[in-house]
Amino acid sequence: MEELRFHYKYPHPSVTTDCVIFGFDGTRLNVLLIERGIEPFKGRWAFPGGFMKMDEDAETGAKRELFEETGLETAYIRQFHTFTDPERDPRERVVTIAYYALVHISEVKAGDDAAKAQWFPIDKVPALAFDHDLILRMATNELRRQIHFEPIGFELLPERFTMTQLQHLYEAILGVKFDRRNFYTKMQKLGLLTPLDETVHLANKKEAFLYRFNPESYNEMKEKGFRLEF
Repeated sequence: MEELRFHYKYPHPSVTTDCVIFGFDGTRLNVLLIERGIEPFKGRWAFPGGFMKMDEDAETGAKRELFEETGLETAYIRQFHTFTDPERDPRERVVTIAYYALVHISEVKAGDDAAKAQWFPIDKVPALAFDHDLILRMATNELRRQIHFEPIGFELLPERFTMTQLQHLYEAILGVKFDRRNFYTKMQKLGLLTPLDETVHLANKKEAFLYRFNPESYNEMKEKGFRLEF
């Protein structure tokens, strides 16, 4: 059987993984892009990704590419769609399994495969290579949808954060503006936050209380059918 292992009578596509890497700079949602150094689309920006190895599954391949591009060994990563347009890659028939990752920008260090890596605000992304414009739209829509059901936004914040930081994050992801008092009241009532006996000095010389995400409270709420509405 060994000689038949990679020999099928039907043509079959290559498989890649692409990863939309989101980061939050305190004000804006950003995505990490890589400038392509080879054809096709030489000089255009694209998402980190590459061909799957024969001995790895899709998530393993995506995490490997994530590490090679950013130096991150651990990050929140989620598969959201498979792109199968026969014309999406001019080289050959390529199917890509797409993921999005949520990372702390300060922890990202470009690896050997990402000498020309750059963060772009979500609303200032240039035209992308392949079908990556479509991939970005779908990843952003999925992130906005998922944030109503899971506390994924906390993956983009430091372990301890202010209510203002949390509000700015949700505004950046959802593309809306919240009333500060209403947002504060909503989050306090949800019980997802643990207030800390610590404060931080802000630029206006005021002090703000710090909070931490409460996973135990979230798990209890999830069992009851959690959905975050604003």
